[in-house]
Parts: sequence; structure tokens; C-alpha cells
Amino acid sequence: MRVHADVELPASTKDFETGLLLELLAGLKRCPAGGLLAITLLPPMVEDLERWARFTGNTVVGRTDEPGGTRLVMRNGPAPKEQPARPIGSRLWLYTNFDCNLACDYCCVRSSPRAEPRALPLEDVQRVAAEAPGAGVRELLLTGGEPFLRSDIDQVLQVCARALPTTVLTNGLLFAGKRRLTLRTLPRDRVVFQISLDSPTPALHDRHRGEGSWERARAGIAIAREEGFRVRLAATVADAEAEGDFQAFIEREGIPEEDCVLRRIALRGFAEEGVALSRSDLVPEVTLTREGVYWHPVGATDPDFFVSAQRFPLAEAIEAVKLAFAEERRFATSLASVFRCA
Repeated sequence: MRVHADVELPASTKDFETGLLLELLAGLKRCPAGGLLAITLLPPMVEDLERWARFTGNTVVGRTDEPGGTRLVMRNGPAPKEQPARPIGSRLWLYTNFDCNLACDYCCVRSSPRAEPRALPLEDVQRVAAEAPGAGVRELLLTGGEPFLRSDIDQVLQVCARALPTTVLTNGLLFAGKRRLTLRTLPRDRVVFQISLDSPTPALHDRHRGEGSWERARAGIAIAREEGFRVRLAATVADAEAEGDFQAFIEREGIPEEDCVLRRIALRGFAEEGVALSRSDLVPEVTLTREGVYWHPVGATDPDFFVSAQRFPLAEAIEAVKLAFAEERRFATSLASVFRCA
């Protein structure tokens, strides 16, 4: 995907000895903090620029091959700070499927009614549940797509909940009818529903997720609560104003802080704007899909977040992510040591 940049520098044939650094510094000066700068270079300079960008904290977040060379997009400065990191592998994310009953315009994994399901086989879910406690996993998080599109979602949730506390990320639109009967089979003390609700009123939520989806999400929240489940609300917001509006809303509703997740739109998947993130910005959250092991759920369809095709044994899959993370940190440390002055 060709990422839009705030500042687009002309294609350059220079290197760091002949003026490229001056062009980059001038471009970054014009670029807002956290904004994106793009430049197209000939292949010999691409690796050098990527190293320079990582060393200076201006992470490369996009790369496309174009007629004039390779176009690199870097972020001006660091990404927003994450919450304090948990031990890698203590939480395990499962993409149960990638098809969805909605087509949210910022979905980081491009889910929609037209997406291929790419469902994680039930036997793989069963193996995860059997191996996860011994591999140091303390919580399972199931996401999609919309997990409740699976015809076997009752079996998936039951096997996960028997093994570990389980959180299900859902839009909450499919809790009526027979699926409500599925809810009644689940242990209330082992399953939490995290339901997407982006705004206090329908306008903003429906603009991104589809007309009528806010009202239906509210109905789904009510059903889950009536059935005795803990419900977390998850809001995906574009800016500080929307974040403030939602925080005021949860205070009015009396929702505990621990039952609300506020996150910015990530520049991944369908999103045309948002926070640009590379894997070096993020502490890993081990993520399994049908295709393999990924660094973090926000990039679970993107090659730059792919870690391994080997999902089992699960302990080895988690170790592969830990080793990749150690290598990221070793590289950063080795770059820093090059410029040590005392």
C-alpha cells in the first residue's frame, strides 16, 4: 500500500556523502512531529537510509517499489508511548477468522463481508488451549474479523475458556437469536467481551462502521450485560477531541476505567490516515493466524509483522517472537554504540 506522506521530497540520486543528509534534515524540519516524510531513492541507498532512520528514531513505516526507485516513508520522531509492557507471551492473540459483517474504513486487517474467512481451524484452537498454560500464556484474546460469524464459535469459546481467561473482541451485533443461546453456555467468570463503540452518539461510529451499527452495538452491549458478562468498551478514535468526548461519555455512564480501551487509528489495512507504526515501535503481542505467527495484532496481515509460519509447538512460536524482539533491541543498541563519544 502506498502510504500518504505529509512531506514528499523529490526523487534523489544523492547519498550521505553528496547531500542526502541535508535534504532529509530540511524535509524533517518541514514535517510536523509524528508526521510522515517520503523520499524515493535508487536501490544502493535504501539500506543506508533505513539504518539512519532507525538510529535517529525516525522509523521507516512504508516502502514501495516505484518506477524511479524505492519510495521510503519515515515518521518524524517517535510513536506515541504504549502502556507498560507485559511479559512477552503472557497474552496470546488468536485471529479466529478475517471475514466480518461490517466493513470499517480503518480496519487494520482489511476485514469485511467480502474478505476470505481464513478461519483458524478448530483443531488448532484446541491445540493452543492445551499448550498455552505450559508455555507461559496467562490470557487468550480472540479477535477477527467478527468471531461470531463462525458456526463453531461456541466450541471455540468453550475450549479457550476452559484453558485460560478469555477476552473476545467483537462488534456485538450478532448476539440475538441462536447466538444468545451460545452466550448462555459460557462461564461468566472466564469470558469477557470487548465490544467496539467509537463515540457517545451514532454519528461518528456509524460514519466509520456503517449506518445503524451504533444502535446495534448498544443493543449487543445490553444483551451481554443482561447475560451476566463483564463488558469492556473499545473506542477507536482519530484525535484528542474524539478521545476527550469518549472519556466524558464513560464518566457519565459510570463505566470503570479498566473497562474502557481507547486507541488511535493505526495506519494499517484500510486506514488512509492514522498513527504510522512499524514493529520496532511496538513491544510484541504474540499473534496467531491461520498463516502463522505475527509480531502484533495490529499488523496480522502485513509482511513486515510476520515472524514465522511455524505455529506449533506453541512454546517455540512464542520463543521465535522473543528472539526477534531481542534482535530488534540488539540492533538498536549496536547502532547507538557506533556514535558513543566517551
